[in-house]
Amino acid sequence: SLEKVEEELAKHIELTRKESGNLIFEVTTDVKNRNRFTVYEEFVSQDAFDSHQQRVKGSRWGEVTTDVERHYEITTVG
Repeated sequence: SLEKVEEELAKHIELTRKESGNLIFEVTTDVKNRNRFTVYEEFVSQDAFDSHQQRVKGSRWGEVTTDVERHYEITTVG
């Protein structure tokens, strides 16, 4: 539910920002649709991003958002 997602979001942001390979992690709620979030994140490498994804899968955040639809646009530099 949206309520559970909102309850867990702050902790998810905090843990992600503490990851050694994380450079930027910003989450904003869509102004027109409270059920939609935009996430902008940067990691030092693909390996760091993959590690983040693995951590999330086994976390409380992963549990709460298991049915959340996600759309990714991944851009690599260099």
